Amino acid sequence: MFEYIKGMIKHIYPGYIVLEANNIGYKILMGNPFRYSDKLHNEDTIYIYHDVKQDAMNLFGFVTLQEKNLFLKLINVSGIGPKSALAILANEDHQGFVQAIEDNNSTYLTKFPGVGKKTAAQIVLDLKGKLSEFDITESAQRESFNQSGHYGKINSSFEEAMEALLVLGYSSRDIQKIQKKMNQQADLTTDAYIREALSKLMKK
Repeated sequence: MFEYIKGMIKHIYPGYIVLEANNIGYKILMGNPFRYSDKLHNEDTIYIYHDVKQDAMNLFGFVTLQEKNLFLKLINVSGIGPKSALAILANEDHQGFVQAIEDNNSTYLTKFPGVGKKTAAQIVLDLKGKLSEFDITESAQRESFNQSGHYGKINSSFEEAMEALLVLGYSSRDIQKIQKKMNQQADLTTDAYIREALSKLMKK
């Protein structure tokens, strides 16, 4: 139904943003909403997937059309729902994800929340050799985040990041394992904390 929505980013929460377009506030679920911290109260274009079920309707948002198309590939895999697909995309190491599929690396795939051995095997079975259309490069990702101007907001940014990880489906136990290392990194934006945490979670 929707290809994209262009509007002003009014609010950012763990798990979603609110995009205002034509006086309507759209709740858009995202893997890492804090990628848009530098766009708050500014206009941007969000690519949309409209998920309609008997008991719910949800909008899922993506930075690029390519990211949206990868999401669509993922939710067509048996055992992968929208929430698991968002958690995979949130890591933003799409190159590593695609490479893991091509290498039959189920161990890497099971590091994502909601992905067990059976689902990892299904991802490989369904997607191996079928992702060559995706140009998984840094140019497909957003520009590097801005780490300046956040003195005095370290704790709140860190707490927002940890809450966002819980929304993605990572367990409190997993998060606690990386918290000590994360707390040693001061003066990061929420987005930066999330990116760093996801990187550490994939290496655990």
